[in-house]
Amino acid sequence: MLPKSNQKLPYLLERVRIDDFAAEGKCLSRIDGEVLFVEGFAAPGDLADVRVFKKKKNFREGQMVALHEPSNLRVTPECEHFGTCGGCKWQHVDYAAQLDFKARHVRDALERIGKIDLPPIQPILGAPEIYFYRNKLEFTFSSLRWLTDEEIKQTDEVNRNAAGFHVPRRFDRVLDIRRCHLQPDPSNAIRLALKNYADEQGLSFYDVVKQQGFLRLLTIRTSSTGQVMVVVQVAEPDELATAGVMDFLKSHFPEITSLHYALNQKGNDTMHDLDVICWAGTPYIEEEMEGLRFRIGPKSFYQTNSAQAYQLYRVARDFAQLSGDELVYDLYTGTGTIANFVARQVRKVVGLEYVPAAVEDAHVNSVVNGITNTAFFAGDMKKLLTPGFFSAQGHPDVVITDPPRAGMDLEVVLALLDAAPQRIVYVSCNPATQARDLALLDGQYAVTAVQPVDMFPHTHHVENVVGLVRR
Repeated sequence: MLPKSNQKLPYLLERVRIDDFAAEGKCLSRIDGEVLFVEGFAAPGDLADVRVFKKKKNFREGQMVALHEPSNLRVTPECEHFGTCGGCKWQHVDYAAQLDFKARHVRDALERIGKIDLPPIQPILGAPEIYFYRNKLEFTFSSLRWLTDEEIKQTDEVNRNAAGFHVPRRFDRVLDIRRCHLQPDPSNAIRLALKNYADEQGLSFYDVVKQQGFLRLLTIRTSSTGQVMVVVQVAEPDELATAGVMDFLKSHFPEITSLHYALNQKGNDTMHDLDVICWAGTPYIEEEMEGLRFRIGPKSFYQTNSAQAYQLYRVARDFAQLSGDELVYDLYTGTGTIANFVARQVRKVVGLEYVPAAVEDAHVNSVVNGITNTAFFAGDMKKLLTPGFFSAQGHPDVVITDPPRAGMDLEVVLALLDAAPQRIVYVSCNPATQARDLALLDGQYAVTAVQPVDMFPHTHHVENVVGLVRR
């Protein structure tokens, strides 16, 4: 039974039965008709103690602090850092149960938010590899390492340098990672070797609080073609130290095919506005799909699960029902991966994207693949999609849209309704905003197919592809 609403926070609830997963990777329990959202590494079926730290009118929030009876959905996490690192919050849950929740999450969002007629939802496409599936990771170098309770109690001074990930809710603390299960070799070896080299050379690690220190961020990209890209961010213009780091990586890791560095003295780690210098190798790596080669530069966006990205794009192409003579608009085209992927099956593809640098990459990807029936435009989507633009480029027969998590702006939805393509394929990383947009399209478009795709095992994230046909 829940305490009265005026109970002073925080307080402990003992032996709470966890009922189900909830949004954003949390779990939930229903007590006295009220929902209790539970953070921490709980699983449906657990009997646990929960420390309640927040109460609202219709729900409360808490943290699991003790486990009495484990759920039968629990499995042993592979990673030694599970429980502190926040990167793979569902490693303790059987993968089939993860997929079940993600599929239910898609259905719930489309039914509860969209309130539209739906066809049978196809079984979710699970990932064939649930570990070492990412092609890109960013590791933070920090002089503010997260310490264990034992280290805090020590009187001897400990090495505070770390190379790893930020601890959840602590921008200033970084967990030193020994072995990450997200990215294939040689990712772990490169990170560990660089950290050891920096310690031996006495290079300073970045202090995000004081905004000082030399070594700041390490980005590693791997590809299905076997190529490896490494980008090192430094925060001090020390040419000798930078050259030492670059030469060390080049000599010790000949498998690095694209080696870069960037000087970053900003207040954040983003790279889009930095000058990235290619030290050795090619200025890009390549991914491959069905014989197409996609160049990926240091600033390029590419789906971080290559194998599942291919499945996602195949579904989108199938839902588009291409016959060979269509004019296709690819909205939020990024570096033109979907646009070039479908170009061989259509008359022409028009790709639109906010980021000018991404549009340049999209054009290059067309050129290197000998694709001549694409055109790419950079700008604000809601300002690009005007009657004049449709008149100049042609009214689309098919629109493929893959917006960010916020979904499409209302003006973009209205522009699609005015353009009236025969079919729309909506790819989304957020079923809630997708459902909202589908409700706006529902007057003129019927949903004919729904396919969830799991891109990120051990997380709550899920992609969903919806096919629509004009009524």
